[in-house]
Amino acid sequence: MATPLLQLIDITRIYPTGEADFRALDRVSLTIEAGEMVAIVGPSGSGKSTLMNILGCLDHPSSGEYLVGGRKTSHLASEDLAELRRYHFGFIFQRYHLMSHLNAVQNSEIPAIYAGVSKGQRRASAEDLLSRLGLGDRTEHRPGELSGGQQQRVSVARALINGGEVILADEPTGALDSQSGKEMMALLKELHHHGHTIILVTHDPTIAAHADRVIEMSDGRIVSDEQINTSNAPPAVVLDSGSAASEGHLLQLWDRTCEAFRMAWFAMSSHRLRTLLTMLGIIIGITAVVCVVALGQGAREKIIADINSMGTNVITISPGKGWGDWHSSAIHTLVPADLNVLAEQDYVDSVTPSLSSSQLLRYRSITASASVTGVSADYFRVRGMTLAQGNKFTNTEVKQLAQVVVIDENTASKLFSGNESPLGKVILLGSIPCRVVGVTEKKESPFGNNQNLNVWIPYTSAMGRLIGQNYFDAITVRVADGFDNDQAEALMTQLLSRRHGRQDFYTSSSDTILKTVNKTTSTMTLLVAAIAVISLIVGGIGVMNIMLVSVTERTHEIGIRMAVGARQSDIMQQFLIEAVLVCLLGGSIGVLLSYGIGFIFPLFVTTISMHFSLWAIFSAVLCSTLIGVIFGFLPARNAARLDPVVALARD
Repeated sequence: MATPLLQLIDITRIYPTGEADFRALDRVSLTIEAGEMVAIVGPSGSGKSTLMNILGCLDHPSSGEYLVGGRKTSHLASEDLAELRRYHFGFIFQRYHLMSHLNAVQNSEIPAIYAGVSKGQRRASAEDLLSRLGLGDRTEHRPGELSGGQQQRVSVARALINGGEVILADEPTGALDSQSGKEMMALLKELHHHGHTIILVTHDPTIAAHADRVIEMSDGRIVSDEQINTSNAPPAVVLDSGSAASEGHLLQLWDRTCEAFRMAWFAMSSHRLRTLLTMLGIIIGITAVVCVVALGQGAREKIIADINSMGTNVITISPGKGWGDWHSSAIHTLVPADLNVLAEQDYVDSVTPSLSSSQLLRYRSITASASVTGVSADYFRVRGMTLAQGNKFTNTEVKQLAQVVVIDENTASKLFSGNESPLGKVILLGSIPCRVVGVTEKKESPFGNNQNLNVWIPYTSAMGRLIGQNYFDAITVRVADGFDNDQAEALMTQLLSRRHGRQDFYTSSSDTILKTVNKTTSTMTLLVAAIAVISLIVGGIGVMNIMLVSVTERTHEIGIRMAVGARQSDIMQQFLIEAVLVCLLGGSIGVLLSYGIGFIFPLFVTTISMHFSLWAIFSAVLCSTLIGVIFGFLPARNAARLDPVVALARD
């Protein structure tokens, strides 16, 4: 015995309605063979629409079994049910359920997209079907530009695009005028003649009279099942819909993804203002993150450049146990002999002592307070300083306790008028006359502009003529190129500890300062960037809220897509892509806005610049995408989990 095409066994469908449940179907059993034309009739509320929804796998029974070609639908996953709707069932709805933004061809080919048919093949099939249905000159018209009968024919083409072994027509003439109704019934009879199984749901006896079998329902039960036309055409090859074979899996996935992108773009462009407001939080967050990172990088590079100009291989030796040691002023063990020993070491490029005091400067009638530092001739090499005028003092002058000085630009500006050259002029340091032999170039400090007056004098002159002390405040060593700073620091410590009999000093390296600056700027950049990320999260929540609203607004569209065979993954993909597109577009605008700020920034700030990096841009784009995926997941999942029959009922 042949397996029935469709078989219902004791099907019951109950809808919860508050205090009492509504029994739409009550233990319905029914068998429909291939090639039949069946009419299901009955008054409103009799259960005929519910029965059709279960037959088309749009709804599921509360109890009982429904078999399609011998397969129990209760054992099928949602993807399998979507496959049945996609390949075996074709729906013709009373209200057409066409998508208003798509033309006739695009509406007709939707099931073929989910079936994996190539773009060219499905378009050719849709145009062929529409032409055969009398709409050859209306293929590019949207539903609003078509009459009711024409819209219904488009829905017929959509039902047939994948073959449509079983055509389920819910009140197919209910929204049509009498002439269009006659044409629709003639079309359904033609489809039946070509071997399609036709199931009509109607309350009109004249429409039911066209069928070979009439099933009457009342209060959720079948009250009669009458065969009215025994000359039923035998099952035959179904109408050649022109549907083509499916493509490979990857091409199918690509085609469905393109369709999802197209629908997402349409949804965004249809609500431009809402899309812009949704993107605003993302735009602000991405702009803030990129600008903060660029500004932090610029500040970091500026500070590093300034420190590098002083030499990253400089080590300073100071008395005491460390910063803030109040006993350090009583330690006088850094002496000229230590300086000479250090200068002889292989790992030392140059070395200078320093001892400082504040002195009153006088030149003619001008008096000013300045910091006077006793140094060696190598001081300017150790500190990476260059001279704008004149020369530094020599080693011979250091040995002779010469009364010569090098002054900085601040001192030169303070003591000498605009065109007067300081070179060769004699100034008083306290009561000691000294001749100016050089002026240093102005140098930006990494911690701001230095407005102090600085004067450098041979350390021998400072010790013997000016300050009257025989020890140094500190010794600074520039490590020779090719030597490791940490190793040189360890050797230095070992050498001086042996000379002093104990370690009564501590060392500090500019390399250590550089590492500290790097760590501090990175921490500050991370902190401010974290604050900016908060705005991204707020923007992401906004995206999620708007997408939830979008799902609610487009529930009917989701129902149509599910009815024609869309998988849950197709619906989820569509809404995820829309969320990601919103965030990516917002992120792109944010990046462009950041570059705009970077272009304007130098007009107002000259001390530092913004340095944009590809890493920051890539991170911004990745961050935008992740926000779209994370905050778009919940709305997309909600859309994918909608019940097709419930979604279709929303208008």
